[in-house]
Amino acid sequence: MHRKKDWLKVALFILFIFCLVACQTPGGRSAGQVIDDATISTKVKAKLFDESVLRGFAISVDTFKGEVTLTGAVDNNEQKERAGRIARSVEGVSGLNNLLKVK
Repeated sequence: MHRKKDWLKVALFILFIFCLVACQTPGGRSAGQVIDDATISTKVKAKLFDESVLRGFAISVDTFKGEVTLTGAVDNNEQKERAGRIARSVEGVSGLNNLLKVK
């Protein structure tokens, strides 16, 4: 009888460990971290859209572990630099890869 309780404890412990592992993404991030990155991307996109000089351009924003990557094309270097400054100004951005191309 005592052995069954020990095996049950071991089985529950293993189940608990599997549940913890399942709460992470393949990249080893938690759901909260993924949501934080999505929030940062959304804030950067909103700020870029609010900027009249950049509003008409298709600028993609991707965030991974707080690092923002901008891709797309703009008309000149001033617009590229402005987009980078805007992205860096968002709370939570830890780095920036400004891959915008000048047409």
